[in-house]
Amino acid sequence: MTDKTQQLKAFERLLIIMDELREQCPWDKKQTMESLRHLTIEEVYELGDAILDNDLDEVKKELGDVLLHIVFYSKIGSETNHFDIADVCNSICDKLIDRHPHIYGDVSVDNEEDVKRNWEQLKLKEGKKSVLEGVPRSLPAMVKASRVQDKVAGVGFDWEEPHQVWEKVEEEIQELKHEVDSGNRENMENEFGDVLFSLINYARFLKINPENALEKTNKKFIKRFQYLEEKAKSLNKSLQDMSLREMDVYWEEAKKI
Repeated sequence: MTDKTQQLKAFERLLIIMDELREQCPWDKKQTMESLRHLTIEEVYELGDAILDNDLDEVKKELGDVLLHIVFYSKIGSETNHFDIADVCNSICDKLIDRHPHIYGDVSVDNEEDVKRNWEQLKLKEGKKSVLEGVPRSLPAMVKASRVQDKVAGVGFDWEEPHQVWEKVEEEIQELKHEVDSGNRENMENEFGDVLFSLINYARFLKINPENALEKTNKKFIKRFQYLEEKAKSLNKSLQDMSLREMDVYWEEAKKI
């Protein structure tokens, strides 16, 4: 591992390269914050994939890509005299110090939950009108539900015991079944959303990240289905030509891999 001096030199190297690219590269010269936005989102998802795959070499590379985007936005901000990378760093440093009075002040905490509660209370004191203001509108629905639940729990709006949350899940499932039987599609959609929301809430009590859990299941399904496709190809068949019973044999094989 490198020491702080080497780390700072590496960061300075990146800043110098960014200056050179912005001045000399036709593509880099054209970029704006708006044009970079969708690329940044893509890079963050790629980082998320690498983390779920536990591929630390890839995590390192993807962190570099994300860091490049942070430096790129800061460079653009400096060109309009709105902010530069120093302002970005100092801004987050100031926030971290202000939001951690148990480290940099005289506040005492007993556990992680106390820290989270203090964090949300401090945000309200800073002028936010709602604890939910910090939840981005464009977050995917599952991630948004999880963040919303975390934030309201941080100010005490929460269930007391996991079994209470599971009872809510069962209640919502029964309401969904009722609407399915009634055939009202709008009500079905509403109740389905309630089931998902309550399951996400239950995951929080189990200390499970629902997004990670679902993505792992996605990857597992894809791997097994692709095994099934390869088996069909080795038999010179298409999946359409195979019966469900035949496919199930290979699906069970895939589970053992």
